Amino acid sequence: MRHWLKRLVWGVLLVTLAAVFMVWWLLRGSLPPLDGEHAMTGLAAPVVVTRDALGVVTIDAGSQADAMRALGLVHAQERYFEMDLMRRTAAGELAELFGPAAIEMDKRMRVHRLRARTEAHLDVAMGSSAAALQAYVDGINQGVADLQVRPWPYLLLRQTPAPWRAEDSVLTALAMYADLQDPTNQNELAMARIRAVVPPALYALLSHDGSEWDAPLFGGARGNAPLPDATALDLRRLDAARATGAATAGHPEPDVLGSNNFAVSGALTVDGRAILADDMHLGLRAPNLWFRVRLRYPDPHAPDGRVDVSGFSLPGLPAIVVGSNGHAAWGFTNSYIDTADFRSVPANAPGITTHEERIRVAGQAPVVLRVRETAWGPVLHEKPDGSGQALRWAAQLPGAVRLDFAEMARAGDLDQALQVADRSGIPAQNLVIADRSGRIAWRLIGARPDRAAGCPPNGNTISAPASCMQWALRSDGAPALIDPPTHRLWTANGRVLDGDALVTAGNAGYDLGARGRQIRDGLMAKERFTEADLLAIQLDDRALLLTRWWHLLREVVSTSDDPALQRLEIAARRWEGHAAVDSVSYRITRDFRGMLIDRVGEGLLAPAKEHLGEAYLEPRLGQFEGVLWPLVNERPAHLLPPPYSSWTVLLTETAKALEADLSRQGPLDARTWGERNTAAICHPVSRALPRVAGRWLCMPTDPLPGDRDMPRVQGPAFGASQRMVVSPGHEAEGVIHMPGGQSGHPLSPFWGAGHDAWVKGTPTPFLPGKTAYTLTLVPAE
Repeated sequence: MRHWLKRLVWGVLLVTLAAVFMVWWLLRGSLPPLDGEHAMTGLAAPVVVTRDALGVVTIDAGSQADAMRALGLVHAQERYFEMDLMRRTAAGELAELFGPAAIEMDKRMRVHRLRARTEAHLDVAMGSSAAALQAYVDGINQGVADLQVRPWPYLLLRQTPAPWRAEDSVLTALAMYADLQDPTNQNELAMARIRAVVPPALYALLSHDGSEWDAPLFGGARGNAPLPDATALDLRRLDAARATGAATAGHPEPDVLGSNNFAVSGALTVDGRAILADDMHLGLRAPNLWFRVRLRYPDPHAPDGRVDVSGFSLPGLPAIVVGSNGHAAWGFTNSYIDTADFRSVPANAPGITTHEERIRVAGQAPVVLRVRETAWGPVLHEKPDGSGQALRWAAQLPGAVRLDFAEMARAGDLDQALQVADRSGIPAQNLVIADRSGRIAWRLIGARPDRAAGCPPNGNTISAPASCMQWALRSDGAPALIDPPTHRLWTANGRVLDGDALVTAGNAGYDLGARGRQIRDGLMAKERFTEADLLAIQLDDRALLLTRWWHLLREVVSTSDDPALQRLEIAARRWEGHAAVDSVSYRITRDFRGMLIDRVGEGLLAPAKEHLGEAYLEPRLGQFEGVLWPLVNERPAHLLPPPYSSWTVLLTETAKALEADLSRQGPLDARTWGERNTAAICHPVSRALPRVAGRWLCMPTDPLPGDRDMPRVQGPAFGASQRMVVSPGHEAEGVIHMPGGQSGHPLSPFWGAGHDAWVKGTPTPFLPGKTAYTLTLVPAE
C-alpha cells in the first residue's frame, strides 16, 4: 500500500508539473519577439523597432506607410486583446467574448449602431489617412498571425481573435466618445424631468452652474448660489422632502473623465522655451490604456523633411494622440461641452425605421435588440404608448472621427497645428499647444454640434422647436485663445468659456473649478518656470477645497461632550492640508463633506423623486459645492432637509454617523487616506479568475496620495492615465509617467515597467532611454 501511495503521489506531482509547464509554454507562446530579424509582408524597406528597458518603442522607417505597418504589428503583439475590447465596447459586441454578463452593456451601445454607421461613412473618417490606415491594419493582422500562440486572454476565454478591419480603428476612436461623453445623455434628461415638477427656486439651486472656485480662461467666477427666501422655496412645506435617505461615509462622487493641461510661454522661461504639461484622467487598468512610442520617418510635408514625434499612442489608432514632434507639443482635457440633444417622438411619428440588432453571446443563442430610429437618432426612452425621446449624439454622425488628426505629427509650428485641429474629428476637447518659438494657444478641438442661431443647447431641449433640432457636426471656427497676455494657459474640465461662446457650446457637466483654480494659482505664483515646476503642479495634492470643511468639522466636534464626537475630534485634530496617504484628518474631513452632500442633496431632490417615481433619473450635480457651502454657513431654516430639526442637529448627526462608520473598521487613528485610496489597477480579465490568480494580473496595491479636487487626481482605479511635461525642441529634458506598463502580457519584462515611478511621482525621461532590444523588420520575399 505504501508503495502504491508513493507512486500515486509522484504521478499527481508529475501531472501537476506537466500542467504548469503547459500553461507556462502557452503563455510564453503569445509573447512578441523583441530581438532579431522578422519578415513582414508589404514593407518597402527594412524597419528598425527598438525598445528601452521600460518597453518604450522607437520605430525608424523609410516612409509613413512602413512606419504605420510596423506600428500596427507592435500594437497587435503587445495589446491586441485590449484593442479588441475598445472596438467591441463602441460597437456593443462584448457579449461575444464574455457571455451573458455583458449583454446589458452591449445594449447600451448597440442602440447607437456605431458599427453600421462607421461602415456607411468610412471614407469621411479616413480622410487623407486612408493609405496609412490600411498599412496599419495590415500590420495588425500580421502581428497577430505571427504570434506562436494567440494572445493569452483568448485562451482563458476559449475564443479566437477576429481579424482587424479599417472600421475597427474608427470604432476605437468612438470608444473614447463612449468613455468621455455619456452615450445616454442622462444628465440633460434628468434635469429636464426635474425642472418640470419642482418649484423654479428649487430647480435654480439644483442647476446652479458654478461656484467661487471657477477658474475659466474667459470671464470670472460664477460665485456660489444665492439662497432663495422662504416665500420662493420652503422645504418644510414640501411633504415629499420628508423622505430623505440614509448616508454612509465616503460618498462616491462621480469620476471626472478628463484631464489637466496647462502651459507657459517663452516669456516665462530663461531661454524662451514654451513648456506644456498634460495628464489625462481616465479609468486605470493593467496594461495602461496608452502606449508610448517614437516614430521617425522621411516626410516631404514635415519640417526639415522628416517626422520625429514622441508621446502616447492609443493601440487601435495609427497616430500619436498627445506628444511632441520637436516643433509643436499638444495635450488635451475633456471639454464637457453639450454634444447631444433629445427630441420628443410621438407614438405614430412618420419616418421611424426599426432595426433588429443581433447581439452574439458566447455560450448561448444571440439576443435580438429592437432599435427604433428616427431621422434625429435612435429612440432611447420609449413609453408604453409608443412615444419617447430620440437622441442625437455627436458620435453617431459623419465626421465624429476623422483620422486627419494624425497630421499633428508633421505640424511645424502653432499655426500649422491649429490648421490640423480644424480638420480633426475627435471627442470635443480642450487643446493646448506649445511650439518651438515659445508660443502657446488654447482651442476647442473636435466634433461639435453646429446648432442654428438662437437655438442654445442649455436647458430643456426636449420641447425645443423643430428648427432648433437639426444639426450636423463641425470642427472648424472654434473658440481659441492664442498668445494669451498672461503667458499662461490652463484647463481642467471646468468651464473655460463665458458669454455668447458659452451659450453656443453648452454645458454637459463641467467639473467643479477647484482643480483648475489650484493649477491657475500655481501658475500665477511664479514668474519663471522649468519642466520641474510644471511637474510639481501636476503632483500638487494640497487639500485647498477641504480646508474650510475641516474647520467646519472642528466647529461641530470641538465643544461637544458626546463621546463619539470627542473621539472624532481627537482623530481629526491635526490638519496636514494634503491628501497624503498617512493623513487621518483628510479622510475624516472628506467623508464628512461627502455625507453632507448625500444628506442635503437627498433633501433637495426628494420632491422630484416623489413626483417622478420610476421616471426619476439621478442627475450629476457637479457644482453642488456652490450650493452646499452657503447652506451650511447661512443655515436657513426653510431650506433645512427634513427630518432634521436644525442645521446643528444635521451637522452633529452626520459627524456621529461618520464616527460610527469609521469605528466599525477599527481604531480611528488608523483610518488613513491611504487605507481607502489604495490602488486597484488590474487586467480586465482578472475579475473572472480566483483571487490568487487575479492578483497576479494587478499592479501592486500601493496607497496613493491625491484625490479628485486637486491637480494630483488619483483614486484606486481612476486617475492620471499619463503625465507629460515637455518643451518642443527640448524633449530630452522632458518628463513622463505612465501607470500599468507597456505590455499586456504578465510574463513580459514591460508588464508594470515604469509603474512605480508613476506612483511615487519620480521624474522619468520623456524620450525613450538606452536601447535594450532591437527587432529588424525586413520585406518578405
